[in-house]
Amino acid sequence: MTSSPITQHSKSVSPKHVLLSGIFSVTSAMRKNSRWSSLPFYMAPKDYSSLGTNMGLRISSPSQVARPVGRTSKEVELMLGFIQLKRSVSDMEDVSQTELPSILAPFFAILRSPLSTGPITSAALTALHNFFLGGLILPTSLRLSAALSELSNTVSQCKFEASDSSGDEVVLLKIMAVIQDCLCGPVGRSLGDVEVCEVLEAVLTTCCQMRLSEILRRSAENTMHALVRTVFGTLRTLDPEVEEAKLNVNGVDDNEGELKMSVQSALISNDESGRASSDNGSQQLTEERKEPPDAPAVPTSHLEYGLPSILELLRVLFNVLDPSDQQHTDSTRLVALGILNAAFEEAGSSISLFPSLKTLVVDTGCKFLFQLARSENLSVLQSALHTISTIFVTMRKHLKLQHELFLAFSIDRLALPVSTTANKSQISTSAAVQRPGTPAGSHNISLEDRVSSPSSKVIAPPARGETRDLILETLGNISGYPSFMVDLYANYDCNVNCENIFERLVDFLTKNIQPATHISSQDPQQKNAQYLCLELLLSFVNDMASRANGDYEYWPSVYPTVQSLLQTKSQKQLVLTGAARFNSKPKSGIAFLEENRLIYTDLSPDISKAQSLAQFLKNCPRIDKTLLGDFISKPDNIEVLKAFIGLFDFKGKPVADAMRELLESFRLPGESQQIARITETFASIYFASDPVEIKNEDAVYVLAYSVIMLNTDLHNPQVRKRMSLEDYQKNLRGVNGGSDFSPEFLQNIYESIRKKEIVMPEEHTGQLGFEYAWKELLLRSKQSGEYMMCNSSLFDIEMFKTVWKPTISAIAHAFISFDDDYIIQKAIVGFRQCATLAGHFQLRDVFDFVVVSLSQATSLLSDAVPAHIPNYLVIDIEGQSVTISKLSVEFGRNFKGQLAAVVLFNIVNGNGNALREGWTQIFEMFQNLFLHSLLPIRMLQMEDFLGGVTMIPLRGNQPNSVPVRNDGGLLSTLSSYLITPYSSTDDVSDATEADIENTLCSIDCIASCRLDEFYSQIIQLEPDALAAAVRALEALAHERTVARLKLQSDDTEPSGSSSYQLPYDPAPVFLLETMVSISCQAPAYIEDLWPIVFEHLSALLSTSSQYSALLIERAVVSLLRLCRILAKNPSLRDQIYVSFDLLAGLPPPIASSVSEQIVAGVKLIAEQHREIISSQTEWNLVVALLRTTVPHPEASKSAYSLISLVILDGPEQNVSPDNFPGLLTLLDDFATLASSLTENQRHKGRRAEPLTSSKFFPFVERGKKSIDLVAHLHRVLLRWNAVTLARSQIWRQLALPLLMTLSRQSTNSAREIRHSAISYLQRILLGPNILPVEIDHSHVEDIFNRVIFPLLDELLKPHVYQRDPHGIPESRLRASALLCKVFMHLEARENNVKSDFRLLWIQILDLLDRLMNIDQDDQLYEAIPESLKNILLVMNAIGILVPPTTGEDLREERQKTLWTATQERMERFLPGFLTEVIPNQMVSTNRQEVS
Repeated sequence: MTSSPITQHSKSVSPKHVLLSGIFSVTSAMRKNSRWSSLPFYMAPKDYSSLGTNMGLRISSPSQVARPVGRTSKEVELMLGFIQLKRSVSDMEDVSQTELPSILAPFFAILRSPLSTGPITSAALTALHNFFLGGLILPTSLRLSAALSELSNTVSQCKFEASDSSGDEVVLLKIMAVIQDCLCGPVGRSLGDVEVCEVLEAVLTTCCQMRLSEILRRSAENTMHALVRTVFGTLRTLDPEVEEAKLNVNGVDDNEGELKMSVQSALISNDESGRASSDNGSQQLTEERKEPPDAPAVPTSHLEYGLPSILELLRVLFNVLDPSDQQHTDSTRLVALGILNAAFEEAGSSISLFPSLKTLVVDTGCKFLFQLARSENLSVLQSALHTISTIFVTMRKHLKLQHELFLAFSIDRLALPVSTTANKSQISTSAAVQRPGTPAGSHNISLEDRVSSPSSKVIAPPARGETRDLILETLGNISGYPSFMVDLYANYDCNVNCENIFERLVDFLTKNIQPATHISSQDPQQKNAQYLCLELLLSFVNDMASRANGDYEYWPSVYPTVQSLLQTKSQKQLVLTGAARFNSKPKSGIAFLEENRLIYTDLSPDISKAQSLAQFLKNCPRIDKTLLGDFISKPDNIEVLKAFIGLFDFKGKPVADAMRELLESFRLPGESQQIARITETFASIYFASDPVEIKNEDAVYVLAYSVIMLNTDLHNPQVRKRMSLEDYQKNLRGVNGGSDFSPEFLQNIYESIRKKEIVMPEEHTGQLGFEYAWKELLLRSKQSGEYMMCNSSLFDIEMFKTVWKPTISAIAHAFISFDDDYIIQKAIVGFRQCATLAGHFQLRDVFDFVVVSLSQATSLLSDAVPAHIPNYLVIDIEGQSVTISKLSVEFGRNFKGQLAAVVLFNIVNGNGNALREGWTQIFEMFQNLFLHSLLPIRMLQMEDFLGGVTMIPLRGNQPNSVPVRNDGGLLSTLSSYLITPYSSTDDVSDATEADIENTLCSIDCIASCRLDEFYSQIIQLEPDALAAAVRALEALAHERTVARLKLQSDDTEPSGSSSYQLPYDPAPVFLLETMVSISCQAPAYIEDLWPIVFEHLSALLSTSSQYSALLIERAVVSLLRLCRILAKNPSLRDQIYVSFDLLAGLPPPIASSVSEQIVAGVKLIAEQHREIISSQTEWNLVVALLRTTVPHPEASKSAYSLISLVILDGPEQNVSPDNFPGLLTLLDDFATLASSLTENQRHKGRRAEPLTSSKFFPFVERGKKSIDLVAHLHRVLLRWNAVTLARSQIWRQLALPLLMTLSRQSTNSAREIRHSAISYLQRILLGPNILPVEIDHSHVEDIFNRVIFPLLDELLKPHVYQRDPHGIPESRLRASALLCKVFMHLEARENNVKSDFRLLWIQILDLLDRLMNIDQDDQLYEAIPESLKNILLVMNAIGILVPPTTGEDLREERQKTLWTATQERMERFLPGFLTEVIPNQMVSTNRQEVS
């Protein structure tokens, strides 16, 4: 109630008037009743003594005055009280000066009187209600506390005669209204604890009366909620220390009679008189009150209410929740749960400030609430879960292990059932023992197992239907704050003694979002569960993303350090593994623990191995207690047993409590010898603590045994006759050092065991097991500390590493499976946040997984991309060619796929550096889009050395036209982003309007993905990401080429096909072009990318004949494009020659088909990077590569241009001894090619075409120019310094090959080339310098033997003659002339008179003989004698060839020999010619000249 109504009434109507109105209403109601109807309106007590005395009269003895007796006197007194009150206040101006108890006394009397009826009581209550509202009862009223104390007692025990049920319930409603006025109004704080307990008990009992109407009970509940909120709201203003001191000083037990509340909902019949009361149908609520019902209550305390009453109310409410208490039904528990929820909502965290309240909540409250959380009554379950969530929200810091228990058990219940049969049996058992209206007993649900062992995974009865939804909703309420998951991880997952609640919760959420079994879309409850789980999961991701963006808290210094917690987390799995191994095989477990430094690391002079091991075994809750008891009691482990028991502190503890503490830490083994070892060790250690009244260790030993036996005897259900105290005392006579224990000592032991059984671990189930497990939980709670709460980001990376994969998978499943727009939007946000977190934590695997998950949702990934591309329909819309394909139509219909694509590329745009494995999916989508003509134009192009930029063809034939469709406005502006460069002339089916519209939707979606922008970002990636992208491309290309070829080859091998060729597939071309384009645009990282790309190119080119021509051509171009990049990197230039060598090894047909590309690429490299080709090996590779292109018409042109450039442009720099042989070889090839083409033409029998024919002219002209370049090379050769080059090197490697080349080409089938070669050869040989140095005799021999003689031998061959029958004779003539001139120039010289060249001369004569006689009609027949004549004359003139004389022969021996040989040889073809040329008369002349 507020004070505003009171103020208003006090201003308009005086309190006196309110009081008189109340008196009038009550007395009027009383006079309507037969008991008071005959009484006069003016009454007074017949007490004449005072009046007579005042008048001076003598009054007779009182015995002479007749007084009404019995019931009539009570009725009169009730009415007289109101009359006297009215008389006493009639003359008062201010009734507030009157003591409040005096004013209210008549009203209280009528309320307490059993004579009152419902209407009278109702009038009295209405009057009291008006007194509160009218300002009569105020905080300033005199003796307010006494009045309120009497009011609370009166109202709580209000009695009246029952009439009709509706009227009676009106009275009860008014009672609650007065109570609410009293407690919730301005005077409420004047009530004491006893008074508050009374009124609360009255209202609470009304709430629980099931025979009352629903409206009344609900009204009572509302009143109770208001009262409780008022009472618990005072906790925010109370001083905890003062209130707790009040409890400690006064003691709750001292006032137990006054403060103790109780609730009874059992129904009983009315008493014989038919009277009714406010607690009608209930037992006396305040049992300890002994005052008569109509006697006024005497206040016992005038202090304001506080903690004592609140504590008592909380105790009563919690006790109502006890499932084992059969007197309370589920309806009563529902009332209590609602009140508790209101109390905790109002008090908030203030409850935890009061230790007494906190202890009650932590123990009793949580214990009963958790048991109700298993109820099969949905109403009870809902209220219990609601209250639990409220308690956790307000007191989570103090409920660490309770919080863990609830979460673990909830997850167990929500988990899908393992065995349907087991579940049915479990449920049926529960139903058999369940009392109607109450939850199942604890032995039917495995909560005690969950409490007792954090490592146990006992399957709880699975929650189904609404139960499942309620638990999930509760989890959502509990987790409704940002640091929820962080707190779980820090408190539980980083605690060895706790479960991995965070991991379990996320695992549960993800598995329920994407269950292993198919969920029918018609199952709304399952869908609802999926939605709830998804909400929880996405909240976790969102909170972590917020912390990553800076919205986090600093880790408090009072908490353990984050590093220590994370270290504990890292060791936790080792501890669990070690415990599991110990439970399986102790020796193996100990070895594992020692190996991983979990034991024996704290060894010191004070700590032994046994103590270190015992410490671990005692503190590790994962150790099997049965196995532990068996292990420590073995003879080999006696030291461990001593160390284990030595860890307990028995100082000051009775022997029963000490044994209880010991036996509850492990399961006592069954073997007597093992029990004896334990009790002996216990006796020794316990006696060392100096216990009271025990004289020696033997006495402790006997007592220990007696405690074990007594516990079994008193609590074993199979024992029918229980041991009495006398029997127990009798059994222990004389065992205390020969004397007896005192009766009180043994009685205390006996009572301790009788009242509370020693429950050994894993010994009991059901309620007893639960009680033991709960006790263990409370014990652990004292050691575990408070629940740490902090929205810190320091754990996020470890948390995210643990759960990212199932989290993303679950989000992806939700995105694909759910149809709700809100869920889809949330899933999209979840994807973005996961990607952001992956980048923030630099977890590339996570980012990849996000990309993979989204890419699978796009439907752009196909299981098998067809090698043969169908002829898709291409239409023209607003001048744009659009391809209608199956993918474009289906993708346009798939709205989720479009969403996924847009989200995917929005995520990867700008985040390419985080991608690794996800590139495969990205490029696989690109490949699929390419094959369906849905990629941007920029990504469809391929660069060429010859034709610039061209489009990658989907098929071999290109169409010429497309059908035109003018549908204005259908194509959006985004659609112009894409065009389709492919079309088909083949007949294809027409597309529907829906197909066209869906295709346009696909185009718009792809435009929104900004693929070209993403593609342009790839070249700006960091090295690792860029290499991953190229590697993904290579893998996809490998799968479409090398892997497919191997598969096809294996399939066709049995049929004998050893040269299988894959058909044209545009996908590998697209992937190759993309791979190379990226690599070329990132030259800074070519060192990382080159090995990846070259591996693929090498695989293609090494089996080039088995792939399509276009693919091999693109591989060649790609390789040379990369070589241009390699040329800029000195460390990779050797790879250029590896590439050249690979290209040079192509099969001739393949080399011919790609020769134009090869030459163009090599030319660009040579022109832009001349310095990279310097060594002889490098030039040999280039030459070998260029030689393969010589036969190609266009390629040879480019190759010749390159050679010309090298030779003619700065010879000092470009031509060197390293490239000289190679250049010479290439020029020789050009000339030889012209010869072959000319000869082939003649052999075909066609009419000889002139050498200037357009068909042959380029080759012949190029061959002639090649001879010119050969001659130029000789001029270059003459410029080189002989000092830097060895004499032999100049001749053998440079000059002689050049002369031999001219010699070979002097027999060329092309006449112009032949004549040019002979001319240049003659010019060089007859020139002043053949070499940069003087030639010697060996050089001359090489000239004749390897240059001139082979030339003449070749010309003399018949097939050579057939090459050009009209021109060869002339060539022979010129060659013979050359022979003679060179001989005269090099050998027939004055300085060479003494040289012996007889063999050479004879060879010359042989050749001249052959030339002269090959055709006597030829010009040679006449020309050779003339040439020979000149030689003879010269030789004679210089004294080389001297004829004999008639007299003394003065010639030298060589002259004689030469003359004789010459004469003999010439006589064969020119008899007498020698003597004719050198006559005898000239002999004397010559002789004289010689002398």
